[in-house]
Amino acid sequence: QVQLVESGGGLVQAGGSLRLSCAVSGRTVSSYGMGWFRQAPGKEREFVAAISRGGRNTLYTDSVNGRFTISKDNAKSTVYLQMNSLNPEDTAVYYCAAVDGGAYYYTARKHSEYDYWGQGTQVTVSS
Repeated sequence: QVQLVESGGGLVQAGGSLRLSCAVSGRTVSSYGMGWFRQAPGKEREFVAAISRGGRNTLYTDSVNGRFTISKDNAKSTVYLQMNSLNPEDTAVYYCAAVDGGAYYYTARKHSEYDYWGQGTQVTVSS
């Protein structure tokens, strides 16, 4: 059974950085396209970033483009989200998700495309 476990969240001041990790167990992360979503209080879960199964294609939502970087380490079966220049609007619970199989170069943006989800990690950015 596939399990996704996020870590690395916390409290940071505006302008700071955090790196989120998502450890994938059950099958190697190279089997999946991966993504990060976030959900702020009172808001719907929104797409943040995705990386293709092959690891060479990435996609970001406009609000984080240039500040966040998604990457994957197949040897460690882990996906990362490096978050720089954080601002209070980035405060949310961040979720890691996996697409089972999928095209080698495809990056999934829709919530409904993902098959597995982690439990989430809280990121709080103070002003």
